[in-house]
Amino acid sequence: MTMREINVFAELMLHDRLLKAIDKLGFTQPTPVQQAALPEALDGHDLIVGAETGSGKTLAFVLPMLQHFLDNPAPNTGTRGLILTPTRELAEQVCQAVKDMAAFTRIGAMTVCGGTGFKEQAAEIRKNPEILVATPGRLAEHLERQTLDFDDLEFLVLDEADRMLDMGFRDEVMAIVDICRAERQSMVFSATLTHRGVRALLPEVLNEPKELLLNTHQTGQENIRQQIILADDDKHKERLVEWLLAHESYDKAIIFTNTRDKAQWLAKSLQRQNRRSGVLHGEMSQDERKHVMGLMRSGTINILVATDVAARGLDIEGLDLVINFDMARKGDEHLHRVGRTGRQEREGLAICLIAHNEWNLMASIERYLRLEFERRTLKGVEGSYKGPKKVKASGKAAGKKKKPESKGGKKTASKTAGKQRQRDSKQVGKRRNDAPRSSAAPSRPSLGDGSMPMMKRKPKPDSE
Repeated sequence: MTMREINVFAELMLHDRLLKAIDKLGFTQPTPVQQAALPEALDGHDLIVGAETGSGKTLAFVLPMLQHFLDNPAPNTGTRGLILTPTRELAEQVCQAVKDMAAFTRIGAMTVCGGTGFKEQAAEIRKNPEILVATPGRLAEHLERQTLDFDDLEFLVLDEADRMLDMGFRDEVMAIVDICRAERQSMVFSATLTHRGVRALLPEVLNEPKELLLNTHQTGQENIRQQIILADDDKHKERLVEWLLAHESYDKAIIFTNTRDKAQWLAKSLQRQNRRSGVLHGEMSQDERKHVMGLMRSGTINILVATDVAARGLDIEGLDLVINFDMARKGDEHLHRVGRTGRQEREGLAICLIAHNEWNLMASIERYLRLEFERRTLKGVEGSYKGPKKVKASGKAAGKKKKPESKGGKKTASKTAGKQRQRDSKQVGKRRNDAPRSSAAPSRPSLGDGSMPMMKRKPKPDSE
């Protein structure tokens, strides 16, 4: 590292112990998100930051927190910093980043996630680590049982805020925010600031924040090639995956499915082909998930089949290929899936396998992201599905035939009689305007405004 590169961080007046850790980790210069966020965060401002995954945003909120704790030591206090993440894997990843940056300090950090013993966690929390990296569900459980408090909290960070809301954690997040000390510095990081829920959350979390938009979902991930391949069904997709893994150049690959059952089925299929593969999904225990991630990072396995809930925020070095076995259900989810590759300016390839029932979803994601996926065909494993057929506006093309007319343009007597019977059936229970009201018929009660009560109808389905 040159003196000029060291000065990029040194100019921020960072503590010598943090500069030593930066040097050891081999960081040569700040990323764009770090350059934008670090000065503002070090000045004590609340921040809302929009930056793509893999942009180095973890360092952008960890360094200011550590700097403040070093400048203002408080050894006899409780938790001083809280970082909320949507998944266990991301929590472990962020916590390790904190420990790496605090390697030459006495600042402690721990994760608070599901999948591990509650009592063991509570015992560890009683040791008062300065920083907690937690998932909302387990942290809310600790707060409910009063095994921790945030009376001394000075920093609050919501990382991947959009994903936490998508996973249904809004109530837990708000309960945690409400119990935090009001006099704190808060930061919200999200890859999609256009998310409605994120925008609605900001007034509750931040105080006069500064907004830093480093990219949008349309401009991000420019170094990732995105392709689609048409498929007939899951068995055909299985053959396409086999071809791609055999012919594409990659160090490591991740394959996304929408369900854990499909992830397990596909992983077993790859293992039968002697592929070095593993599976990751939300129903696995924490120890199992840690084991799989360790195998992937060490290179013991180089293919990971994962669901969204387990794979959000993963940072795996050398991951060059992403395959969407199932198309993501939303544009933002697609954005985070393909963001597993092409990180830190590396080139990446993301391929979506599209069946007939996924075409419209794929097209809507194209429009949302304002891009056009590259169409691709694999010779030798082509399917019969070629995409939707263009439908003309004519009656014949729309599946309707023009009704024939009788000679002279007059309808036949049978059709006229049929129409009459249909009209008569519609008039059942209704009084004709020219029919006299029966004096014997009881009158309906008035509602007081001159109108009559309506007959009861069956309620419409919720979808209507």
